[in-house]
Parts: sequence; structure tokens; C-alpha cells
Amino acid sequence: MTYSIGLAGKGGTGKTTIAGLLIKYLTEKGKTPVLAVDADANANLNEVLGLEVEETLGDAREEMKKGVSSGITKDVFMEMKLQEAVVESSGFDLIVMGRPEGAGCYCAANTLLTQYLEKLIDNYSYVVMDNEAGMEHISRLTTNDIDLLLVVSDPTRRGIQAAARIVELTHSLGLNIGRRHLIINQSRTGQSEALTQAVQEYGLDLIGMVPEDQELRDFDLKGKPTAEL
Repeated sequence: MTYSIGLAGKGGTGKTTIAGLLIKYLTEKGKTPVLAVDADANANLNEVLGLEVEETLGDAREEMKKGVSSGITKDVFMEMKLQEAVVESSGFDLIVMGRPEGAGCYCAANTLLTQYLEKLIDNYSYVVMDNEAGMEHISRLTTNDIDLLLVVSDPTRRGIQAAARIVELTHSLGLNIGRRHLIINQSRTGQSEALTQAVQEYGLDLIGMVPEDQELRDFDLKGKPTAEL
């Protein structure tokens, strides 16, 4: 049975870095195979993992909307493009959802994407999905339950407020999520008490704080994959 973990948070919180470190942890602990899904419109999970991406599911959707070649059915075409979009690595694979939909109707393409994504996910022990704050890809393209949602915030009151809004959004979208937890990233010495108080005010379930790390910043500045830490 596949265990699915979603990460969400506003831009700049470091959620993609957290996603990359989580994928690294699962892989090193032998919890393989892991499927990493980049469902953020500003896709850069591949950079954190040190992988090159040539094809996204958004590309496949656009191609299908334009029409497929004669002699091939739409479902065969979509399955082929999905396989092409999977980037394989040691212990984990990556798939990138790609840019949001353009103008026009994408219902047929989205339906096929959902079907084949679910087939793909069944082949993995864990799925780690890096989402944008609006959770658009989860709400539109997947019907699988989410076992654990980690909402990442920076160490500010506004960040915690934004995290609370994301949690509220998941309820309003009717997503079937097992557990919702908050992670405060880039926390600094002496902030714990004030942050904990803010978390309690917004009724969030804090699972942990990740301290600010200069080595992580140096890796980012040098363009090194975080997964190499």
C-alpha cells in the first residue's frame, strides 16, 4: 500500500528543500521505491534532487489538446507520455506536473492523467508531492487520499497565518487527508516560545522546527543539489 505525503506552503518557506530532504531520508532508510511529484508551478524540486527534466505532464496535456497522431489512441498516447515524463534515479523517481492549464477545455486530458498517475503511484512504497499553496494539482488531478500533509511555514506570524489558510483550504476543497501537521522552517534561537504561542492561536498541530542552516544556504548559492548534503 502506497503511503502518500504532501507538502504545501507559501513561496520562500523552504518547502521544496524539506521535500528533497524527506525524499533523501526515505531513500537512505530503504523505504523505496519513492515517487517524487513536483506539483508546484514554479517547479524546482529537480534542482534540489540534482536531476534534469525534459518532459512534464503539462507538456503532455498540451500535446494531447492539439491532437494526437493518427494510428494511436489518446489513452495509449497519454500512457506513453507519462512514461517519458518519469525521471529515474537511485531509489526514487521524479515526475513534474508542469505549468498550469492554458485556455480551453482540458477535461479529457486531465481524466487520462488522473487514471495513469494513479496506476503509476501504485508501483511505489511512498509518494512525496511538493505542492503550491493553492493545492491546485491535488484538487484537479488526483483522487488518491493523502495520508500526511506537511504545511511548511517560515518563522514569522504571517507565515503561520498563511499556513493556517492552507489548512483551511484543504478542508474547503474536500480533500481526504489523514493528518495535517505544521513544520516551521529556518527557525532561530530564542523564537520557540513566541512561535509556539502563535501556532496555538491558529489551532495548528506543530510537528517540529527546522533550525536555520548556513550549509544549506551555501549549497543553494553554489547551485549544489540539497540532496548531496
